[in-house]
Amino acid sequence: MGALKRIQLEYGLKTTPKLLFTAISTPEGLSRWFADMVLVEGDVFHFKWEGSEQKARLVKCRENECVHLHWLDDPSREQCLEMHITNEPVSSEVALVIVDYAEDHDLDFTERLWDAQVKKLQRLFNS
Repeated sequence: MGALKRIQLEYGLKTTPKLLFTAISTPEGLSRWFADMVLVEGDVFHFKWEGSEQKARLVKCRENECVHLHWLDDPSREQCLEMHITNEPVSSEVALVIVDYAEDHDLDFTERLWDAQVKKLQRLFNS
């Protein structure tokens, strides 16, 4: 496995920080856009997709601000997923900033995957 590169993506959403925080920090919210099923045991999130499963430990959670998860599939790596909420005062939009990591050959795929996932999230707020 090669070295991981940091990816930072930002998406504007027409919602409130409180609603967005619920979508990124609760099993119910994450199951609506991020994974097919999400279960939580203590501080460990169990994410299930078609044919795959991953676990992540919640390492940081600030209400209406951020969620940081540490993936547990490879304990030797410091691979985290960070989701931050920022307010855009000019447009009155709320922005979701995602920090993820991928290998060089997976950067484009990872960005397209996040784009597709966040489109699902945007539809939740537009319905």
